[in-house]
Amino acid sequence: MDPDQYLGWLALALTPGLGARMAGKLLRHFGSPQAIFNASLTALEAQRLPVAVSQAIHTRQPLSAAAKELAQAEAAGCRLLTWEEPEYPARLREIYDPPPLLYVLGNAELLNRHVISIVGARRPTPYGNQMAERLARDLADRGIVVASGLARGIDSSAHKGALSSAVGGTIGVLGCGIDVVYPKENKKIFEEITRRGAIISEFPMGTFPAPQNFPIRNRIISGMALGVVVVEGAQYSGSLITARLAMEFGREVYGVPGNATQPSSFGPNQLIKQGAKLVTSWEDVIEELPTPVRAELIPVEAATSEERSLLIEQALGPIERPLYEILSLDQARQIDEIVELSGLSSSEVLAALFDLELKGVVRQLPGKQFLRVLL
Repeated sequence: MDPDQYLGWLALALTPGLGARMAGKLLRHFGSPQAIFNASLTALEAQRLPVAVSQAIHTRQPLSAAAKELAQAEAAGCRLLTWEEPEYPARLREIYDPPPLLYVLGNAELLNRHVISIVGARRPTPYGNQMAERLARDLADRGIVVASGLARGIDSSAHKGALSSAVGGTIGVLGCGIDVVYPKENKKIFEEITRRGAIISEFPMGTFPAPQNFPIRNRIISGMALGVVVVEGAQYSGSLITARLAMEFGREVYGVPGNATQPSSFGPNQLIKQGAKLVTSWEDVIEELPTPVRAELIPVEAATSEERSLLIEQALGPIERPLYEILSLDQARQIDEIVELSGLSSSEVLAALFDLELKGVVRQLPGKQFLRVLL
């Protein structure tokens, strides 16, 4: 599409108070953005638009702002994608209020691959982070594209897991402008996804990450996916909003069970009680997908978790093995506690923990705390 042909689509996105659902209604009625901006005030009012919206469209004010927006998008290396183009995510087009226009950074081809979304708490437990990362990596290894919201916590772990795969991809869906990195600590992940995956947003350039934007973007996370996996999430979390939307859209919903005493486990545990598929590994996700989808995935010969654990333990030295057994998956231990429980000197413990980190079976957290890595 000629860049100037996006001006009408951008003008709709920039019309104050319009929104995706109302913009979609106008596009279906009038046929094109140009026809909308050429319509009479009477014809616009007949669509039951708010008075301010009808006036803004009739005066064509948003069209002047669209030219500036187009220049900013081009300067940022951003691709614009309307719902009329074949690269637009086919599954997202099926929902009742798809965004008419998407801003895209990175590889737009990923948008029509088989997608599974992984979402969860912004303040997860170490177990939740490890589960999200492992599931994302294992799904990506089989050719699944992992989508999430690029938020801190479970979202970040899901993106990291997918990026650690040599064959998979990942999509970050933003609740802000595509030129806004939020949260700031995710700048490195943002840049890596731009290189190896795709980042999308329906919000205009420079849009602040306001709280009301995130429930809006959640419909994209669920709408473009075959299914949504909830790893952790409290009773009133955005993760449950995403899961409810997935149910409305007819998508699969999965829950990773968690400790019943942890508030962050309420979301997935509740979903499982309501009929969501219980997930402990990538196999649980894949087996619910349609047969044609499963047939297209990449077969991977891999050891089971038990086999990997046995191999790891056999490879541990006489000092490493007791330290590995002291550590757990869900509760980090501080270095002084490890020294006390092991009966070893602090220098021996630090050297052995360093070797275990290099082997990828132990992870260090801030404050000299250590826990096992989920294999």
